[in-house]
Amino acid sequence: MDNFLIQITGKKRVILYNPRDAPYLYLSGTKSEILNVDNPDLEKYPLFMKVRRYECSLEAGDVLFIPALWFHNVISEEFGVGVNVFWKHLPSECYDKTDTYGNKDPTAASRAVQILDRALKTLEELPEEYRDFYARRMVLRIQEKAYSTNYE
Repeated sequence: MDNFLIQITGKKRVILYNPRDAPYLYLSGTKSEILNVDNPDLEKYPLFMKVRRYECSLEAGDVLFIPALWFHNVISEEFGVGVNVFWKHLPSECYDKTDTYGNKDPTAASRAVQILDRALKTLEELPEEYRDFYARRMVLRIQEKAYSTNYE
């Protein structure tokens, strides 16, 4: 969900990444495998060099808008208190009703990932050459049908 990070006391450094950089963030679920964004292991994560990072510092009284889908890394520079205020901008039926903090994907996205996982498992029944062929066709179909060209 969209949210405001409101820094009450202390200092934080926030690094944001555009959703379009997701292929370079080495995601495992909704989290990146790269824990040290200031000194990443580029041998292990070479695509991370392609990300564009947006960075800011928050001090007491500062407010940062973090748009939905933007990945972020928050580093506490000193002890402090921050408050996040989330709000739903999609119709309420798009959200998981058990998601108190807004950390879960919209329900349609979660279902789509589950369906994709089942499809990939089904492809495992094919010999490698066939699996490769049909998997590539699936990727092309996703690119044709799901990607928006004016998404920013």
